Amino acid sequence: MNPLTLSFEAPARLWLLLGVLALVVLYLLAQRRRRDYAVRFTALALLDKVAPRRPAWRRHVPAAAFLGCVALLVLAVARPEADTRVPRERASVIVAVDTSISMQATDVEPSRFAVAKEAAADFVDELPEDFAVGLVSFNGGATLEVAPTRDHEALAAAVQRLQLGPSTAIGEAVYASLAAIEAEAASVQGGDGTPAPARIVLLSDGTNTVGRGPEDAADAASEAGVPVSTIAYGTEDGVVETQGQLVPVPVDAEALAALAEATGGQAYEAATGDELGEVYDDIGASIGYRVERRDATTWFVGGALLLALAAAAGSLRWFARLP
Repeated sequence: MNPLTLSFEAPARLWLLLGVLALVVLYLLAQRRRRDYAVRFTALALLDKVAPRRPAWRRHVPAAAFLGCVALLVLAVARPEADTRVPRERASVIVAVDTSISMQATDVEPSRFAVAKEAAADFVDELPEDFAVGLVSFNGGATLEVAPTRDHEALAAAVQRLQLGPSTAIGEAVYASLAAIEAEAASVQGGDGTPAPARIVLLSDGTNTVGRGPEDAADAASEAGVPVSTIAYGTEDGVVETQGQLVPVPVDAEALAALAEATGGQAYEAATGDELGEVYDDIGASIGYRVERRDATTWFVGGALLLALAAAAGSLRWFARLP
């Protein structure tokens, strides 16, 4: 439960906390009267005998625990709610991997392509086993390498077999991914007749050079209700050797971020293998869980019970009585 997302269904009942505040004030006044009485008692030696010194701070612990218990019960009465991460039972995920020649760049050791394949395979392995995962590769065109499947090991193996080719067709990759998701939705639906939620995770290091543009693809993804999360992978210093010449291949993070934003997805950047792994971990967490608003009363009642037990235990331990 994240306290930053906490709200109350009956917030008007929080006014009862004024009663807790009143109890605090009364307790402090009672302690002050007790000290004043001790000061007025002239026979201090006799006072020590009839009222032995008690632990200075420990005598306040049961009262503090009791007041905390009451405060938590008031919060429980106000019917608290909190955002809670709930594992998804099903989803369709398409992993789209750039296989253009620019992925040969070694600004990420040993190369962008080698690290990208390893990270994508790990990402697939970590997804829930009931998720249908597909693989799309794209260079001069887009190819559905593996249709959405729950055989994650087979898909991870297919990632390792990807080969490089010329050009970069980012828009076509989105269209191919949408077609695969549509086919999966037509063949498998949930118990309520609705298709599983879908997501495209697209990794690229360059700019769209052939095929339909990312803008048109973004419109298609938005219309289908499929977010596209993009990973801009590489650095500004990337180069590849072409016909004996070094050609710069800087990553185009801006274009990929625009694609993600237009579809309601998340845009990420990764310049190292470790960063790419972290990005995939974050994406996996967002895909594997959904956020639901749930009643949190039990948390507050449980906390109140613990404080009540603490108040009773402290009072019995130090004063041989219940508070």
